[in-house]
Amino acid sequence: MKPDLFEAPDYYNLDDLLNEEHKLVRDAAREWVKRDISPIIESYAQKAEFPKQIIQGLAEIGAFGPYIPEKYGGAGLDQISYGLIMQEIERGDSGVRSTASVQSSLVMYPIWKYGNESQKQKYLPKLVSGEFMGAFGLTEPDHGSNPGGMTTNFKDMGDHYLLNGAKLWISNAPFCNIAIVWAKNEEGRIHGLIVEREMDGFSTPETHNKWSLRASSTGELIFQDVKVPKENLLPNKSGLGAPLGCLDSARYGIAWGAIGAAMDCYDTALRYAKERVQFGKPIAGFQLQQKKLAEMITEITKAQLLAFRLGQLKNENRATSAQISMAKRNNVEMALKIAREARQILGGMGITGEYSIMRHMMNLESVVTYEGTHDIHLLITGFDITGLNAFK
Repeated sequence: MKPDLFEAPDYYNLDDLLNEEHKLVRDAAREWVKRDISPIIESYAQKAEFPKQIIQGLAEIGAFGPYIPEKYGGAGLDQISYGLIMQEIERGDSGVRSTASVQSSLVMYPIWKYGNESQKQKYLPKLVSGEFMGAFGLTEPDHGSNPGGMTTNFKDMGDHYLLNGAKLWISNAPFCNIAIVWAKNEEGRIHGLIVEREMDGFSTPETHNKWSLRASSTGELIFQDVKVPKENLLPNKSGLGAPLGCLDSARYGIAWGAIGAAMDCYDTALRYAKERVQFGKPIAGFQLQQKKLAEMITEITKAQLLAFRLGQLKNENRATSAQISMAKRNNVEMALKIAREARQILGGMGITGEYSIMRHMMNLESVVTYEGTHDIHLLITGFDITGLNAFK
């Protein structure tokens, strides 16, 4: 295994905008990735296996709900700190960041925001520590970009709810202890339910044969007459806006995370271009390679500024869903383009597991689709600026 020589690009001195806490949090995550992710991630991606031993490390660097208040076991950090952690983890691998994103934004966030005090006390500390791992059940086999059409449902049976249905493409599903499941009641209203692993009729078959996010564990959530205690319903928000609020938090983390993948591809390509000699000089000295590298650092810098400003707005509770959509779409597209250009700079070596670029490229093909596809995010922005809904 080659040593991790990554040096983070900061062309516009963005570190000057970060406070000391931001830098400490980021640097701790960066060092952990270098020590615990970089040496193993290629082999786990090749095996299509999630390295479960890293869960404790993710918890220790605060990757699980870093913004959760201290009273529930969290670190009480701000949104920029959360973004920086996601950036550093995705620099290592998008699949590992997906694990942390789901835990933080899609499991802990709804319990924190929509749950009652008893639910927060029961679940959040165990999720922060990694003792419990969670999954988020929204997407269904026939309902992806249109989650409001879901057919998963629950009925009031007097002393419990009876849950039936299925969810697909669920990160963390195969090993989750709990799942936040979105389902319709008998009136067709969407609610969130906390489903626990031990409940009869709940199964989580793993999804195989993925070319992307191979080091992430993906599966289904299947409910066959699952008896869910009434106290497991999230009481403080219902309707489609509830799961979409969770997705806003997740998309925000992705906007930062994709920068990490792009930074890694750029850093790899820059180092290789300086070392690879053709026609008597390093290929970094040729105009076309300099064009690629100059465009990469420009796009990374623009994405960094976009994410940082969005983080400020998040800290002030002023970030809109449409602003988050723009950042997610832009930054993932940016990362994909950089991965593809970086692969070209490395030539044939770019497709090998000796370098991270091809793995990032394959991973980003999932990231550009999940939490809202590239096209859907364009329409969200279009709706926001025109007031005209293109979804219907």
